[in-house]
Amino acid sequence: MTDFLKRPSLTPIPIEQPLRGRLTLPGSKSITNRALLLAALAKGSSRLSGALKSADTHWMAEALRAMGVVVEEPDDSTFVVHSQGRLQTPSAPLFLGNAGTAMRFLTAALANSEGRVVVDGDEHMHKRPIEPLVRALRALGLDISASNGCPPVTIEGRGRLKGGRMEIDGGLSSQYVSALLMVAACAEGPCEVALLGSEIGARGYIDLTLAAMRAFGAEVEQVDEATWRVQPTGYQARDFAIEPDASAATYLWAAEALSGGAIDLGMPASEFTQPDARAKALIDSFPDMPALIDGAQMQDAIPTLAVLAAFNRTPVRFTGIANLRVKECDRIAALATELSRIRPGLAVEEGDDLLVAADPNLAGQHLPARIETYADHRIAMSFALAALKIDGLEILDPACVSKTYPGYWQALAQLGVRYR
Repeated sequence: MTDFLKRPSLTPIPIEQPLRGRLTLPGSKSITNRALLLAALAKGSSRLSGALKSADTHWMAEALRAMGVVVEEPDDSTFVVHSQGRLQTPSAPLFLGNAGTAMRFLTAALANSEGRVVVDGDEHMHKRPIEPLVRALRALGLDISASNGCPPVTIEGRGRLKGGRMEIDGGLSSQYVSALLMVAACAEGPCEVALLGSEIGARGYIDLTLAAMRAFGAEVEQVDEATWRVQPTGYQARDFAIEPDASAATYLWAAEALSGGAIDLGMPASEFTQPDARAKALIDSFPDMPALIDGAQMQDAIPTLAVLAAFNRTPVRFTGIANLRVKECDRIAALATELSRIRPGLAVEEGDDLLVAADPNLAGQHLPARIETYADHRIAMSFALAALKIDGLEILDPACVSKTYPGYWQALAQLGVRYR
């Protein structure tokens, strides 16, 4: 695994046999980072099993340690969190790499802090918007600012939030809503978290947040489609099992479909609670995927589906994916650019839609191309799928998969994929 991550590029060799085998998926990044924060806000000791150990969860754990929380790692899938139930003011700026969940969740959680805190990240994080969350917290009286609407974020904490109504524009990211919901349980009084407008990115992730909050003792009620009421219960330490990562599963489901193989992930798609598991039904329809796919509620699965669509029998248009422009990179542009690097015009942007032309005859061809991954794990992992069928695709910066799935290249190797 380490050797793969140290190489400047990887060129998978197209497969000659169906991919078969059994793999253990990493834990869900989304659930792991929620559970780490909730455990840190709970007084006592919590054991998080089945957790993801990756760059994103590393930055969350390191930030919590910098704020006085003891985070132990007894093995490669467990965190044990010991906390006094409050985050102490760190002595230096918190660095979060390009971990969007950590950035949004901690920005809100620090509304209950005392003193000045700067939350920062890498050059990619400096391009990821956080202004809607900053505006919502500022409306509650918090002294908070973000340069150009993106990190770094500076927070002048004055103790616990007093409660009341929190209004948030969740159109760009559901993470803003989740961030407010989680901090609301630590306020001095009851809180209402309300959407401004009806638009919200990937509502299913709100359900993940609510389930995790309730598991740690929160009392939260959904008043209507756009409003949640949270009681000031705080959180209780507990042991918590984290389910495997559905976004990671999409690559392996697609590899199975492309190869005609059988990959046992130890858990059927129907048992996942994460929104990206919805992609399984679309993957199962390959090579006759529908002409129109609304990706609004499974955004992280879109790179997988778009690359798979390149081998479909008929073109596929992806809609509802405007939020992909503000992920680790502009994923709509990246997908169009890199698919068209394989064959000119294979994919095009039409407004915020992505149209994949589809050509099943791509399979078996020698089409040398250097695939730029834009430091985006999902671009790297999805284009590895294309390389299973097309010879000569060189995946640049393979180490970027360490953000959420450090063992990805090794997992493919276990199934029989070889690399040049």
